Amino acid sequence: MNIEQAKRREISDSPEFQLLRRAHRRSGVRMTAVGVGGFLLYVLLSSFAPELMNTSLHGHLTLGLALGLGQFVVMALIARRHIVHTRTHVDPIVRGFRTQARARRPQPEQSRRPARSPAPRRSEGYRTW
Repeated sequence: MNIEQAKRREISDSPEFQLLRRAHRRSGVRMTAVGVGGFLLYVLLSSFAPELMNTSLHGHLTLGLALGLGQFVVMALIARRHIVHTRTHVDPIVRGFRTQARARRPQPEQSRRPARSPAPRRSEGYRTW
């Protein structure tokens, strides 16, 4: 195990990181349950209550069609909620871990630095995506 892997292991074993993972997983399970539950409700109503789904709401718009179109709204709301949750709860903690990891990284000596700085490297770990 090299030094970089040891640092990653140290961060991933920390209680703050475990709390972050647990909270992120819990929110993902909730959002998935809402999405799948809404779709399942629509399918069950279509199968077992066709007369209810054929109820006219306005003109040719039926309850079934309105609920079917509502699935797009539900998915958009879930996606938006996931983005908000990630930005407000996950990203600040991840930035803290990234700062800790960079602070522990040994800085190269000035004499060994090239004259022209290379392009910045992408972060290797702890990304939200």
